[in-house]
Amino acid sequence: MGMTLVEKILAKASGKRSVSPGDIVMAKIDTAMVHDITGPLTVNTLEREGIEKVWDPEKIVVLFDHQVPADSINAAENHILMRKFVKKHGIKNFYDIREGVCHQVLPEKGHVVPGTVIVGADSHTCTHGAFGAFATGIGSTDMAAVFATGELWFKVPETLYFNITGDLKPYVTSKDVILHIIGEVGFDGATYKAVQFGGETVKNMSIASRMTMTNMAIEMGAKTGVIEPDEKTINYVKEVMKRHGRERPFEVIKGDEDAEYEEVYEIEVDDLEPVFACPHAVDNVKPAREVAGKPIDQVFIGSCTNGRLEDLRMAIRVIEEYGGIADDVRVIVTPASREVMLAAMEEGIIQKFYKYGCVVTNPSCSACMGALYGILGPGEVGVATSNRNFRGREGSLDSEVYLASPITAAACAVKGELVDPRDL
Repeated sequence: MGMTLVEKILAKASGKRSVSPGDIVMAKIDTAMVHDITGPLTVNTLEREGIEKVWDPEKIVVLFDHQVPADSINAAENHILMRKFVKKHGIKNFYDIREGVCHQVLPEKGHVVPGTVIVGADSHTCTHGAFGAFATGIGSTDMAAVFATGELWFKVPETLYFNITGDLKPYVTSKDVILHIIGEVGFDGATYKAVQFGGETVKNMSIASRMTMTNMAIEMGAKTGVIEPDEKTINYVKEVMKRHGRERPFEVIKGDEDAEYEEVYEIEVDDLEPVFACPHAVDNVKPAREVAGKPIDQVFIGSCTNGRLEDLRMAIRVIEEYGGIADDVRVIVTPASREVMLAAMEEGIIQKFYKYGCVVTNPSCSACMGALYGILGPGEVGVATSNRNFRGREGSLDSEVYLASPITAAACAVKGELVDPRDL
């Protein structure tokens, strides 16, 4: 019997000829990442256990993205703790407050390549599966074990395959596709499964759009989300390596043709419409026209889901086409990284956002984490391009968050209410 993409990666990482779903394997880790929220817990665990040396400082990435710049004494203390840890262990892959969101920065800087095992102390580490890697979020104490040994055990997951076909219509994006899938499968429909996205629609997507898909795999309970690497993947990785002067060999691993999937879903998108994930669950997905007309207070465009250059381009195109944003709506724009910010500035996108009255913040997790920028107050309604809309996710427990694509979010900013972008 053949193996799926995830099975083949885990077999390679654990030194086995083959693995099957349910097997317990001890896999060697290729890249391990912590940020300013989860890193201190990892460091404190290492110190408590008397671990004086990390397994490989070249394979550890430390990045600040949640509370940047420090917004409290506690945050500043955490930053100091992590800076000391980085210096003590000679960790070169350290990105202080200036770079942006970890899930965007890692592939931009060449830390993500096909066929590898990537762990991050953040649930949306599954984003990196867009590059044909096995990438998953783990807890801070598990990360301490990785820092000490370079290995971690996994139960080999079953794989759900989503064969996505058809052409996306204007105003419909990969965000609508993944929200539609989550709405169909449910928030727990893929618990501890690997979800693999394939088909002609995915092949035609940009790398950025694919990252949006895998980013939200965790929102249906998945252990990871993966897309088989192709020419686009290889060209992206090689270009990044060249730009940053990195030399890192990698193996393009693909699943076998006779691989067995737990279930295959046929997703046809020719007739897919813009959608919202409505409060207070990511799987509470409804067509935009079904909930249109509800007044809103804030729009957030950014996050590790939709803060990339193509997302900012989509959003500003809508705002510019319709002459600006509604007077009584706040719009917060947060590029996912410094590279995205600089590229958007070169194209004049940031200037246009300012021109139309949007607030542009430094690259960070921003409003997505509900503790830094753009906190919603009691009774307020927000539209966000981020990945979660749980009660209190972006502020008050009495606020509401609707998740949408950058196009739909921008249309809501223009209209001042929930709207299908086709109806502006």
